[in-house]
Amino acid sequence: MFRKTSQKQQMGIFSSPNSLLSDRSERFYEEIGSWHNLFRTQVTLRVEESLFEPLYSKENGSPNASVRIMVAMMILKEASRWSDSQLFEHCRFNLLVRRALGLVNLDDPIPTESTYYLFRKRIVDHEKQGNPNLLEETFNAVTKGQAKEFQVSGRSIRMDSKLLGSNIAWLSRYELVHETLRLFCSKTGIAKLESRLSPAEIETVRSLLSEEGNKVVYRCSGDEVRMRLIDLGVLAYRLVKVFEGSSEAHYATVSRLFEEQFDVSDEKAVIPKPKESIAADSIQSPHDTDSHYRNKDGNQVKGYSINVTESCDKEGLNLIGNVEVKKADAADNGFLEKGVTGAGEVFCDPVEKVHADGAYHSPSNQGFVAKKNAELILNAIQGPKGRYDLEMDGNGLLTVKDFKTDITVAALKMKDGKKWRIKTEEHYRYFSDKEISACLLRKKIADIPQEILNIRNNVEATIFQLGYHYTNDKTRYRGIIKHRMWANIRCLWVNFVRIMKHVLKNGLLAVFEIEIASFQSIGSIKNRFIVKIKEVKLRFINESFLFPKTQIFVNS
Repeated sequence: MFRKTSQKQQMGIFSSPNSLLSDRSERFYEEIGSWHNLFRTQVTLRVEESLFEPLYSKENGSPNASVRIMVAMMILKEASRWSDSQLFEHCRFNLLVRRALGLVNLDDPIPTESTYYLFRKRIVDHEKQGNPNLLEETFNAVTKGQAKEFQVSGRSIRMDSKLLGSNIAWLSRYELVHETLRLFCSKTGIAKLESRLSPAEIETVRSLLSEEGNKVVYRCSGDEVRMRLIDLGVLAYRLVKVFEGSSEAHYATVSRLFEEQFDVSDEKAVIPKPKESIAADSIQSPHDTDSHYRNKDGNQVKGYSINVTESCDKEGLNLIGNVEVKKADAADNGFLEKGVTGAGEVFCDPVEKVHADGAYHSPSNQGFVAKKNAELILNAIQGPKGRYDLEMDGNGLLTVKDFKTDITVAALKMKDGKKWRIKTEEHYRYFSDKEISACLLRKKIADIPQEILNIRNNVEATIFQLGYHYTNDKTRYRGIIKHRMWANIRCLWVNFVRIMKHVLKNGLLAVFEIEIASFQSIGSIKNRFIVKIKEVKLRFINESFLFPKTQIFVNS
């Protein structure tokens, strides 16, 4: 049964930490600008628990544990890359972490491990049923409240993407087929297989289960591996046929694998498909069937592509407004519409300028941004510079300059009105509206001042912070739903650190102005200034000790 957590909590006479702390420790514990109090007010208390009501029964069952606390626990875990045991240790015994979660008394309970795991599983199952990702909706609600409080404009936004590998092993083609069939057969059980397969096929299954795929590849020659691959293809064909319509675990994976990796000839022989015909969106691992393959500028990844959209106004606080996760083979230009729309819903003002690199360019994206009365500012455009310079004058006439011969001629418009042509030495050269638009866009980009082009570059620091704990660009999660959960949680933390820096910076300036105005002597000003610097330095040391390398180095 769903129940909201109370916003107000009663401090116990004997269980409150305040009565056990020294004066100085109590001041830090209660200081509004400290990370734990800011996290409680800016993140924990902003979590909209009603979003998670569909996860619980409306009529029966015990009341749920605090949703707000469990979401905050997930954020703190990703902030410092704690293991689950470290997370629960900090939540039980670290006063500052407990304060950040809103636990003001020493005897306030936290959710148990089983409750925490069940909560995460329910979020995953909820999205598998076709519902929105609840942590994505939580990110939008929390960030919208933060943007409203700190007046984050969002008139100017920028975006960039990052490839991130799934927590799977890199498998050769044989290993992929071997491990997929091995997983299916082990889950199904020999007894059930014996009732449907021939004795010879059962022997193949027993051989399959007795050895892992990488060991087979290690001890066998190339010809032997190719022969075994054909044998496994025949076994996969039989399994797909005899279990057709079955609800057995991993049957859908085996069926999809066979369609992607094998063909059946006219003589009913099973043969492996040529490697060149296997698509990038084929199964990369039976343990993560959502993961796709992509080779981007030599960076080979089996996993996902993550796009981050953030505000980039010159003054004030800038926050991440949208994060989207797709499979690795997704093109960057497919992220732009949702990024712009999501940022517009979160930030205070409509989007006016979108800074992105050339991979986000497409005619449809240009039209979408124009409908939003905004401007798409690209750093470059994909593809090499053409041989011809195309210039359209005010009268709708096209002039073509050949860079190779340095000759400029007027182009003739074709009768269909869709193409232009010029006469070259050997033949006619035709130009489409798409080529003309691309040429005009290249010249427009060339005229943009460098300081404006540099605005987009700083989003790479945000991308770095997003995957800070994964230096090898490989996460510890599997499946697109869990990666969406991780990305939104991580972005909530990055936004919080920016807010903390913003509050601390503005608070210090106010303190210094008040102190300078209240003292007449230069010596007194100097002494109080030094004392304040020492206090701030101590605060940074304490906070950096709790979350090493995650708090301070984030662009504001």
